[in-house]
Amino acid sequence: MKKLEATKARQEFADTLNRVAYGHDRIVLQRHGKSVAAVVPVDDLDLIKRCEEEEAARTRKKAARSRKPVPRRSRERKGRAA
Repeated sequence: MKKLEATKARQEFADTLNRVAYGHDRIVLQRHGKSVAAVVPVDDLDLIKRCEEEEAARTRKKAARSRKPVPRRSRERKGRAA
């Protein structure tokens, strides 16, 4: 993964964008030596989204399995049918 100062990326935006879009580079943008963002190909972003959705589905499934069944309420409540 390549690192690039944000100011240089801004100055060379078209080149930076082409490196990502066509060269499939992943570029970490830095300010004052600290990583602040990343520019990645759209295919990588789609993969990240799918991974997040799959993880959320696993989490929901796990939560549903761990819940204890809720007992059914009586069909009759104080003389009236539910």
